[in-house]
Amino acid sequence: MSHVLTTPPDAAHGAHALDPVADSQRVSTAMHQFWIWAGANIAPINWVLGALGIVLGLSLADTVLVLVIGNVIGMSVFGFFVLMGQRTGVSQMVLARSAFGRRGAYLPAIIQGVISAGWCAINTWIILDLVLALFQQIGIRGGVELKIVIVLVVMAAQVLIAASGFRAIAVFEKYTVPATILVLIAMTVVAWTRLGVDWGYAGDGLTGSARISAMSTVMTAIGIGWGITWLAYASDYSRFVPRDMPKLKLYAASTLGQFVPVIWLGVLGATVATISRQADPGQLIVNAFGALAIPVLLLVIHGPIATNILNIYSCSLCALTIDWKLSRKTVAYGVGVFATAFTIVLVFQDNFAHALDAWLAGLIMWVSPWATVMAVHYYGFRRQRIDVDALYGPPGRSRLGDVRWGALVSFLCGLAASWCFAYGIPELLQGPGARMLGNIDLSWLAGSLVAGTLYAVLGRVWDGGHRTPAETGTRPAEARQESR
Repeated sequence: MSHVLTTPPDAAHGAHALDPVADSQRVSTAMHQFWIWAGANIAPINWVLGALGIVLGLSLADTVLVLVIGNVIGMSVFGFFVLMGQRTGVSQMVLARSAFGRRGAYLPAIIQGVISAGWCAINTWIILDLVLALFQQIGIRGGVELKIVIVLVVMAAQVLIAASGFRAIAVFEKYTVPATILVLIAMTVVAWTRLGVDWGYAGDGLTGSARISAMSTVMTAIGIGWGITWLAYASDYSRFVPRDMPKLKLYAASTLGQFVPVIWLGVLGATVATISRQADPGQLIVNAFGALAIPVLLLVIHGPIATNILNIYSCSLCALTIDWKLSRKTVAYGVGVFATAFTIVLVFQDNFAHALDAWLAGLIMWVSPWATVMAVHYYGFRRQRIDVDALYGPPGRSRLGDVRWGALVSFLCGLAASWCFAYGIPELLQGPGARMLGNIDLSWLAGSLVAGTLYAVLGRVWDGGHRTPAETGTRPAEARQESR
């Protein structure tokens, strides 16, 4: 039941990690893809996200509604980015070169690299919280020093696994994922039958604009926004899928792999939070499960580590995309240092739920305009035909050009629009447009509309993004492979 490739092609994970995946190396099945994305989301972060709606004052019904509708929309978009990887055999940030230019793609790659490392920190904080809760159950207490020691030990372990390569990851996942799923099933049964969940929980009784504002904030963070945050990862793993796999099959496997655990754990977190009104993962378990907390804590620690391994891998691809002459292991160690520092910053945050909302809101602000530019370019201008060879031309001599300003300007304008219509918990993420609308967060929609509309015009007249491969005078590698 491993959710990673059991026999990953070495070339795709070593010195040539950015190379297009050859047909002979495309060994991933639909179930592989399902478990890649399911495994990345079978983690405590998702019951924290579910609990966030309760903490912000929403009713249980409103929280579940936001989770389901938002993720249906977000995951639906995610599936189209998965298909990009299957068709081209190229990672997501390398594919961005087609729209942004050879060096223009550095900007989204740098942002995504920082994001991946940041997610590593967020998940490590969750592991820290779970370990502290476990220690509390067995009578061990400590201050900041103990927290820092735990962070260092956990980070070292997960970086070493990631640096050892995908074969080590496969072994780790093979023996931990099934046990974790069984524990989570048991948690769900106990929580929903024995703990006294308030199924009619009304929250703070929010009505009118206050209710809509809270729902839009949660929608941005954990509804539509959750699916959108995965767009920049999508092709990194679907590039291993054979070309002849039916698109609908791949689309369904990938989107369901995301949707099922996110909704399952999100609803679990929300229902348990009706008992304690806690978003803190460790306290959720301790308060709700009592004596059962120790075995539960021991096994759910796996989830964040499994997710972090994928974050470190995708971060290494970003580093290689900006032409850093570094080995995969060196990048993994660097991610560990950055994420450790970020985790220690989180240790000193008074309210993790608010810190998490701010983090997720910031992610949406950049991903939604970037993803829209990519979608317009790939599905609109290029009609799914990419000159793969040109993606790997050296900087300064690529047929793509160094910077495609139409894409870059559209992205930056979309980013500004996202901020203008954002209404996150921190005041810095409360834009004037959102305030004018009664504190309703439409950052993802505003960023997408502005970036997409601008690029539809600027990409055509400035970048020449509308040209087909035949019009450029080149025949893409993809077409050559399909003609064999």
